[in-house]
Formats: sequence, structure tokens, C-alpha cells
Amino acid sequence: MSPSRQALSIPGLETVYDQLATAIDQAGPEKASLFLVKLALLNANALADAALFQQHVQAALQDL
Repeated sequence: MSPSRQALSIPGLETVYDQLATAIDQAGPEKASLFLVKLALLNANALADAALFQQHVQAALQDL
């Protein structure tokens, strides 16, 4: 994470997790992958750092 960015607190992460789980359920099994790709692209654009996004991708792939 870049020094100018702050991490979410544990309660903040729990809120995001709940929102994500609800949205995945709302999208349904047939659209969950499309939803996650759209969300990742929106967040990559907000992050505005392709190298950092790649680091996040690699971190998310660990221990699947």
C-alpha cells in the first residue's frame, strides 16, 4: 500500500465484506463473475496504480 493511503479498520473490513457478500448474492451465480470483474475494474480505476493493482491480484490468488 502506498504511504498516502490508509488501511480500513477491522469493522470497516467487516462492513465491506458484508456489502460484497450481499452484492454477490444479489448478482446470482450466473452473474457473480461478471459483477466481480466490473467491481475490480472500478476499483482499479479508483486506485489509479496498475502496479499496485497487480500486487493485489497476486495477493488475492494466494492460498485459494
